[in-house]
Amino acid sequence: MSRVLGRIRHIYGRLRLGTRLALGLGALSLVVFAVVGTVLTTYMHDYLETQLADRMESAQVVQAEDAVEHGAVQRETYIGWYQAVYDVSGGEPQVRSPSALPEDTSAFAGLAGQLVRDRAEDAYATRTIDGEGTYRLRACEVQPGVVLVTAAPLHDIENTVTRLVTVQVIAFAVALLALVVFGRRMLRRGLKPLSDMASTAHGIASHDLSESAARLPLRADRRGGGPEVEELRTAFNTMLEHIDDSLAVRAEAEQRLRRFVADASHELRTPLMSVRGYADLFQYAAANAPEERDRHLSRLRAEAARMGVLLDDLLMLARLDAAEVAAPLRLAPADLVELVRQAADAFEATRPEHPLTVTTGPGPVRLAVDAPRLRQVLDNLLANAAVHTPPGTRVAVAVTAADGEARVSVTDSGPGIPAADRERVFDRFYRIDKARSRDRGGSGLGLSVAGALVRAHGGTIELTSSPGRTVFTVRLPLGEERDERGDWEGREGREDMECRADGDVPVPSTAGDPAERPQPQPSGRR
Repeated sequence: MSRVLGRIRHIYGRLRLGTRLALGLGALSLVVFAVVGTVLTTYMHDYLETQLADRMESAQVVQAEDAVEHGAVQRETYIGWYQAVYDVSGGEPQVRSPSALPEDTSAFAGLAGQLVRDRAEDAYATRTIDGEGTYRLRACEVQPGVVLVTAAPLHDIENTVTRLVTVQVIAFAVALLALVVFGRRMLRRGLKPLSDMASTAHGIASHDLSESAARLPLRADRRGGGPEVEELRTAFNTMLEHIDDSLAVRAEAEQRLRRFVADASHELRTPLMSVRGYADLFQYAAANAPEERDRHLSRLRAEAARMGVLLDDLLMLARLDAAEVAAPLRLAPADLVELVRQAADAFEATRPEHPLTVTTGPGPVRLAVDAPRLRQVLDNLLANAAVHTPPGTRVAVAVTAADGEARVSVTDSGPGIPAADRERVFDRFYRIDKARSRDRGGSGLGLSVAGALVRAHGGTIELTSSPGRTVFTVRLPLGEERDERGDWEGREGREDMECRADGDVPVPSTAGDPAERPQPQPSGRR
């Protein structure tokens, strides 16, 4: 039995949701029909028996008058009915003649005796009479010691109830079949949106998400199904939108990574090939003259220095990207105005062909920053203005402080940046002029380094450009003023010791791109 039940549960579990709901609805309807049929049949049976009892009582009124007048019932009432008068004064019921009784009279005599024993006005009983069937009997006392017993057949009531049950079974069966069939169709139509979402999910599962440009064009767009299905459809489509956005971000990140690796390899390839070429010259003694050897050694050192600067920038960008692992900045109180003046002095010394104007407020602007790194940002922005504008272009630097933030703007009156390139100028290795040589245009890391350093300080860098005017604006949050100079000095000392222990002492660099940087100052790059 348990195996059969387990098999049934297994088959039921493999049915579709609409079929299971239709079967469940049919089973529930069957229970309802059974309860309704039972109640209706019972009510009808009791109603017919009550009617029969009323008819018997009315008939016995007439029969009792006949029995008093003639001593027995001589008048017949209904066809198939039996009636008899019993004398019970002697203790045992004795039937009077004439009487209309079947061969089996035990039920009549028994009911008459019961009435006397119970001393009741009337008594009812349902008995099966041999050869006749089931009868409803009623006994009443006509005179003291005289009892009238009447019996009415119940086969009409039984036939009526049987027909009623038959009609109910047929009607309920047809209704149940129609309910299951049409209910299944209605459920299938109602569950169609869920089927569409399942088909969409299967389509997504068959979609190749490993492609770099993978997209999910599938959506559950069919309407209807009620508020619950609408809510599920909205959540489903929202999930697909998020997945689609994540895939787009991943594809873009992969594309940027490929471009970054290709550009980095391309940038490193040139100095490496130069170093290798000069090494081959010395290996084969092709440059033995002192002047030629010194020139080659100088070029070799320049290429090695360029490659080292490029690697330093890449390393710093990697550290900024992993800022949650290790703090890439050494914050200390500094005067932003003083840092701008230092960067301006270096710019005027190395870029005399670009007139520079410096505008500052009446007092210092102190904030907690990594001074060498912030100086690198300023150097990169000034160098960018000089490299990408013709000689004689005016450059201006302005420092302001208001609304809880410090602003440094670097403005040039050059040709401007095309609108298509403004969103990518901070990308790594991105050059606006693809034909610009590395000696002139740099590696394309200057603005990337500047943007990463500003973000690491909790600030923002913005670009606005139009023909004849380009402005880079750096915004840095102003922290609370600190007068505990000893505490900062102690912190700097601890950080310096930690840096020396790690062999990584941060020192300022003067520009972002190798060709954009002037010759290092005495405190130059590490």
